[in-house]
Amino acid sequence: MSVPELELFATEDLIEEVLRRTTFQGVVIHSRDAVGNGSEPDERTFSVRFNGNFQTGEVGRLLDVVSRRLADAV
Repeated sequence: MSVPELELFATEDLIEEVLRRTTFQGVVIHSRDAVGNGSEPDERTFSVRFNGNFQTGEVGRLLDVVSRRLADAV
C-alpha cells in the first residue's frame, strides 16, 4: 500500500487492519483525545490495543519494560 492510498483511510480503520493481521505481534497505543485542536491538555487518555498474538499479562510486562527504558532515556 502506498502513502497516498493510506491517506484515504481513517486512523481507526488502519488500526483495525493491523490488528486483524495474524503476522502482527505488537501493541498499538493511541490517544483518545483529538489532536491538533489548539492547546495541549494537561492530561491525555490513551488506548492500548493488541490482537490474539499477546495475552494481557504479556502486554503489561512489555509496557513495563518500555516505560522503564523511557525513564532511563530522559
